[in-house]
Amino acid sequence: MSITYLEKERTFKLDTPNTSYVICIVDKEGFVGHAYYGKKLEEGDVSYLLRIFEGVKTPESCNGERLSFYDRFPQEYPTHGIGDFRESALRVEDKNGAHASKLTYKSHKIFAGKKEIPGLPSTWSAANKGADGKQPWKACYEDVKGGEKGLTVCTAPYGKDADCYTLELRLEDKETGFEVVLSYTVFDDCDAIVRSARVINTGSETLIVRKAMSASLDMDNRNYDKIELLGSWAREREIDRTKVSYGIQGTRSGRGEGGHQEHAFTAVLDHNATQTMGDVYGFDLIYSGNFRNLIERSQFDQLRIMEGINPEDFSWQLLPGEKFYTPEAVLVYSSEGIGGMSRAFHDLYRKHLIRGKYRDKKRPILINNWEATYFNFNTEKLLGIAKEAGKLGIEMFVMDDGWFGKRDDDKSSLGDWFVNEEKIKGGLPYLVDEVNKLGMKFGIWFEPEMISEDSELYRKHPDWAFKVPGRTPSQSRNQYVLDISRPEVADHQYAQIAKILHSANIEYVKWDMNRPLSDVYSQALPKDRQGEVFHRYVMGVYSMQERLVTEFPDLLLENCSGGGARFDAGMLYYSPQIWCSDDADAIERLKIQEGTALIYPLSTMGAHVSACPNHTVGRVTPFETRGRVALAGTFGYELDVTKLTEEEKNMIPEQVKTYHKYNDLVREGDYYRIASTYDDHTFDAYMVTSKDKSEALVTVVLVNKRPNMLSRNIKLQGLAPEKKYRIEEGAPSANGPADRTYLGSTLMNAGIQIEEDWGDYKARLIHVVEA
Repeated sequence: MSITYLEKERTFKLDTPNTSYVICIVDKEGFVGHAYYGKKLEEGDVSYLLRIFEGVKTPESCNGERLSFYDRFPQEYPTHGIGDFRESALRVEDKNGAHASKLTYKSHKIFAGKKEIPGLPSTWSAANKGADGKQPWKACYEDVKGGEKGLTVCTAPYGKDADCYTLELRLEDKETGFEVVLSYTVFDDCDAIVRSARVINTGSETLIVRKAMSASLDMDNRNYDKIELLGSWAREREIDRTKVSYGIQGTRSGRGEGGHQEHAFTAVLDHNATQTMGDVYGFDLIYSGNFRNLIERSQFDQLRIMEGINPEDFSWQLLPGEKFYTPEAVLVYSSEGIGGMSRAFHDLYRKHLIRGKYRDKKRPILINNWEATYFNFNTEKLLGIAKEAGKLGIEMFVMDDGWFGKRDDDKSSLGDWFVNEEKIKGGLPYLVDEVNKLGMKFGIWFEPEMISEDSELYRKHPDWAFKVPGRTPSQSRNQYVLDISRPEVADHQYAQIAKILHSANIEYVKWDMNRPLSDVYSQALPKDRQGEVFHRYVMGVYSMQERLVTEFPDLLLENCSGGGARFDAGMLYYSPQIWCSDDADAIERLKIQEGTALIYPLSTMGAHVSACPNHTVGRVTPFETRGRVALAGTFGYELDVTKLTEEEKNMIPEQVKTYHKYNDLVREGDYYRIASTYDDHTFDAYMVTSKDKSEALVTVVLVNKRPNMLSRNIKLQGLAPEKKYRIEEGAPSANGPADRTYLGSTLMNAGIQIEEDWGDYKARLIHVVEA
């Protein structure tokens, strides 16, 4: 059993394959405490870790020091206003305007499978979803206990025909009249725990939820470091590792999306932890809107770690009987260093989050015309690129921004999703048919959430754009944001998209979002509900994308937001890949892709071979290196293939062949980081090992040539120590005869030698196979 309840001890023990998470109920009042999260335990009674037998005890035995108890007790879901002066996970305003609340245990339920979260993306169980992650399992029942109806759970016998198990803890605030259900799911095949909460108004008065985090974790500090992912446009998800200091620290977004600048991920790790050793705790959020991740180090050297919706600019009116659902949070513990944490996230997202036809399928190699033409194109130009690309083995042509309305620059036509037939002569069906005749698929770009002031839609519905009454809203990229929180706006935009997709054989959509939200005010809501708009906006986007992948189940959807501003787990529920960054320079991508792969599978990272000099940084790198770096993602091209040299064109069929040879391994295998340009600006190395450990692909990038230096030694990872291997391709000459064999233990402990090629920015692939 993955979840057990020790009734005598009032203790819950949640087990993944290698970890345990322990919750204890204490005191006659039923306080819910967090006792343990770490390596798997054989027994569950560790309530002494709560320190309730020392110093200030529980209110039952020492009511006169209740405040001191609150301020040090490791709470599972802390509340506001009663004496825990650390950050709270929940703040609810009652009819009097007071924000105080106390949650205590009421009941619990353990069952096989897991529930969906209405309106939000979430991990799923194979027991109640098909292989594509979309087909509901037939055996379900209606949960009517506790007065809740309409939620379905699997009825498979416990421990049979189920790959995950869920604990629901029902807590109550008797005085205010509301309940909170904390949900925890563990999977049989992943070392991850997913958590969420729902707040239920069980009283007779309207409540206002001012803050509702998805997860909170209290633990002792052990001289920990923290890792956050920071950056900017073209520098997304750069790894920032610092010591956890006293007080509150963390990341946030108020942009209506995650943003380029900060990411909804935090890790807490041993000060000496490396890729291969040390305790690491990782936290990610399955959400695409305003978030807040925080770590608080208290006066007693305890840590409180939280993640959830950013409470700034958030409130939610809860009428009697209504419920509010938080997004789902993912918790990972690894005793095998940073790499172990990354592989746990990868496994969970590949097996239990990503859905659809392309989840386990090789993606077509595409070429996108954006950096080739920008807005300056017509049918003839596009077909010229497509014809040359098709000859070289590229499998899909994607038409980017500029095909609709009267759009010849970024100053007009967003919202007018009809074909500009002055540019696309013969219309879209003709262009798509001509591309299909070349043996290529066709894809198209949309930006459904935005509107140009110079557009037919804005002239007809100016009130559909976000605008604070009495103020002139700010533009970015010469555009405003549509109020997608309004169903009529979302319906209108979706209908235009669907009409285009039905008009021709379009097999791919790039969904873009090129500016953050500002001037957020919805004319569809009263003034006392404006705090709901940011969250309703995100749910509107989710609803549109759910409709899209349901109506067009064979469509390959790739999300994008000015590059990687909305690369998050929430979007992966709808699209199996996300454009990683507008910076496609191979050397810059080493850092961007390393930071992204810290959490997300390589199969999700949109990565292309771009033109040189690179359009972002002006760097010139070898065409071969660009291809090998892009191989650690979905792989494609972002350039005008008609302008390449003959030598570069001749490399494309070889790169296509290489992609098809290794993509199954890259997409499905275990990722290991060997060396990083963060540590050594001259060198980068990583590898992917198959699940059965029969093969591995090592990528080595020599960023800067070092004069008069010896070969480098790299130690491989993830192989079977007892198996014999040989280097099937790319064997470095520094290791002697190319046909020799090695034990896995030799390759991992002694390593191999990598001689340095002449010149900068050189990359090589080393394919290791079982002998």
